[in-house]
Formats: sequence, C-alpha cells, structure tokens
Amino acid sequence: MSTFWSLWIIVLTLTNLALLLWVLLANRKVAVRDDEDPENRTTGHVYDGIEEYDNPLPRWWFKMFIATFIFAGVYLILYPGLGSFPGVLGWTQEKELRGHQQQAQARFSEQFGEYAKTPIEELARDPQAMKMGLRLFANNCAVCHGSDGGGNWGFPNLTDDAWQWGGSPERIKQTLVQGRKAAMPAWSASLGEQGIAEVTEYVQSMGDREHDAELVSAGEQKFMRNCAACHGADGTGNINLGAPNLTDDVWLYGGEPSDIRQTLRVGRNGVMPAQGELLKDDRIHILAAYVYSLSLNYDEQE
Repeated sequence: MSTFWSLWIIVLTLTNLALLLWVLLANRKVAVRDDEDPENRTTGHVYDGIEEYDNPLPRWWFKMFIATFIFAGVYLILYPGLGSFPGVLGWTQEKELRGHQQQAQARFSEQFGEYAKTPIEELARDPQAMKMGLRLFANNCAVCHGSDGGGNWGFPNLTDDAWQWGGSPERIKQTLVQGRKAAMPAWSASLGEQGIAEVTEYVQSMGDREHDAELVSAGEQKFMRNCAACHGADGTGNINLGAPNLTDDVWLYGGEPSDIRQTLRVGRNGVMPAQGELLKDDRIHILAAYVYSLSLNYDEQE
C-alpha cells in the first residue's frame, strides 16, 4: 500500500473514532433548568401527544461503549488496522495465508507425492484421488467447462470422446501445463458471402447433414484451397493444430448452417489458459487424471 493511502486510512480511522467518542461524551449528561423536574425533563419535541424524554445514556450502556473504544484501540495497536502499519504482533493476511498453505502442504505432500508417481490411467480409477481432482477442477476449470465438465458455448465438452487437442493422458497434461490458443482465421474478405455459403454447404455434406447439392462442388474446391491444410482433406481435423473434426456432430460454436457461416465469416480464437504457473506439478497430475476420467466414463458407457 502506498504512503498516501496508508495515511488516508489512518486519518479516516482516527477521525471517526474521535468523532464517535465526542458524540458519546456529549450525551453522557444533560443540563437541567431550575424550573424543570429532574425526573421528567423532556426535549420539547411533541408528536401526536407523545413527548420525548431527555435523559442521559444509562451508565451500563455508556460503559459498554467505552469498552468498545478500548477494544478498538488495542486491536489497532496489535493488528495492522492503520494503513500499512504492521501492528505489534506483526500479523498480516499474507503471512496467515502462507502459514495455512505450508500446513496444508505438509499435511498432503506425502499423499500428493504418491499420486504424482501413479500413471494417469491408473490414478483416474482411484476414488480418493478423484475427490481431490474434483475439487481442483471446481476451483480452476468449472467456470468455463461447467461443474460437470459438460462445456459451454465456446468451451469444449470434456465428457465425450471428441478432443480438439487430443485426449490421451499426455496430451491432456500438456494442455493443462502449457495452455492452448486456437486460431481460426476469418474468410469473409477472401471468400465473400457466396464463397462462405458454398463452403458451409460442403461442410454440411461432410457430416451427412442436410445440404444444398448445387453449392457443394464449388464449396469443395474452396475448402481444399483454404481449409484442408488445417482440417485435413477429409475434414477430420488435426489435434496438433487444434483444428476440430468437421465430420461429427460436435460443434464448439454451434453446428447450424448460420453458425458455420458466422465462424467462416469472422473466425474464432479460443484460448485455454496455462495452469503450469498456477498449480504445482502434482496437482496438475491429479487434475489431468480427473479430466481423463470424465471421458473414460463416456467410453465405458459407449
């Protein structure tokens, strides 16, 4: 925290405490005129026939307020309550967090170490390890892929057998560590709307979906010239480039003709952030096993 903001917090805190203490002391006693009954003095405010008594705070209540001021003063001295002043105890939330992390590391390091030595295929069938994997997934992956790994628009479904970058344990771990960045270029400038419509119909025909046969021939020529380098001549994709399979029914950005035309028109740039700098290697190993287990369950159901 900068010196300015530290002083800002100190001034605001002490000013508020001083003002509150003044208000408390100002209401401790009430002046009584000679012509007033000390037991029934009022403020002079009358509403609907009801008069407001003008009495000081009860002594026990006043003492409780004073106790809160004493507590606040002791707290501000012991803990970092005034800007960047560390407090007598030297406590900070960063130190507290590191302490908890060290305790957790000491507690689980042996177990994580054993899991790190276990092959992903075997680890994926360990119920206890997968409980840890579920928590890691929920904390780091669920915001994009969903709590069940079922994916969202623009974020792959991890529970099926369609893998844009490969679904082997090694490829999954590589994806987690390094991240991925897809690059589907926009073709509106080079193909034009007519060319986009033709390629769309050809892509539709590759998956045996309803298509316009009159446009397929022209679309095939444009596909071979512009798209086959990444997606392959047969449209089955390339996991090394992150080019998806166009012959199945799995579509990251929608598989309707209008969706395909929009993808061709503006391109797509999906990003999978690297987790290698956020998670330790043993955590990534367990997380990779959990992700692998999601598709493993799908394969077994099939």
